[in-house]
Amino acid sequence: MGAAGSSALARLGLPALRLPAQSRPAWLGVAALGLAAVALGTVAWRHKRPKRPRRLQRVGTVSELWIYPVKSCKGLSVSEAQCTAMGLRCGHLRDRFWLVIKEDGHMVTARQEPRLVMVSITYEDNYLLLTAPGVEPLVLQSKLPSSNALRDCRIFGLDIKGRDCGDEAAQWFTNFLKTDTYRLVQFEENMKGREVKKIAPSVVQNSQVAYPDCCPIMILSEASLADLNTRLEKKVKMDHFRPSIVVTGCSAFEEDTWDELLIGNVEMKKALACSRCIMTTVDPDTGIIDRKEPLETLKSYRLCDPSERQIYKSSPLFGIYYSVEKIGDLKVGDTVYRMV
Repeated sequence: MGAAGSSALARLGLPALRLPAQSRPAWLGVAALGLAAVALGTVAWRHKRPKRPRRLQRVGTVSELWIYPVKSCKGLSVSEAQCTAMGLRCGHLRDRFWLVIKEDGHMVTARQEPRLVMVSITYEDNYLLLTAPGVEPLVLQSKLPSSNALRDCRIFGLDIKGRDCGDEAAQWFTNFLKTDTYRLVQFEENMKGREVKKIAPSVVQNSQVAYPDCCPIMILSEASLADLNTRLEKKVKMDHFRPSIVVTGCSAFEEDTWDELLIGNVEMKKALACSRCIMTTVDPDTGIIDRKEPLETLKSYRLCDPSERQIYKSSPLFGIYYSVEKIGDLKVGDTVYRMV
């Protein structure tokens, strides 16, 4: 015991307590261990205590869900879909898991071959049925035999694999487009996707895609399309912009402000805005490319903030790309919540 403790006992007329020398370190050690345990417990509690619940703000309703099986061909409207890390899925039908390529493996889209937008796709009994003006329908298996060749493909400067869909499919696209020799490939789940960070370095999420331009999901609102159409002589449709999810019940361009969303049991996080190109000027009904509208009008009022010019350059922004943070199921009519 210290001097202060001894003198206090003396003033009370009590003899000073004397601890054996060997007991003092043990007693102090137990006290130190106790304090350490309390400190560790406090740290553990802080780490384990649940996060503050996110507040959900209702911002709209899902009015349409779209899957585009073959890149640049027509989309397929579905009433419900699984939302996977690589985009929407309905049965064996996956979003942009098929791609038209040249013989050297370079992608072919409606930017180069605008008539691709006239290829319609239906799905039944694990088969895809492709139809287009002037050619007989093409029936494709949704799962290809492993004996089909693997091809090296290239999309916007990045390499990716694809399983060749065979000579019949290659001849079908060649006959329809009539400009070159083409082949069709399919992405398989065991293949390595393109890393979104390499496509768009500003994106922080670590996600992958098969053959989409950039991200697994793109969201656009009906109000934003309506706003654009008030500025156009010739109205355009949602088909010009090819969103995965269409939202109603919000104001024009409100989707620009949605950072994190909950739809059904799916959580999404904003990756970046969708910069628009000449693809938007392809008429989805005729396959004729205008090269001007609606792109020029979008440029008149939808350019990025100057601080973001390094990301988007001179391309107008219309729609928002999202990564999938928690997979799940979506359906038309689902409420769209902003997580704040």
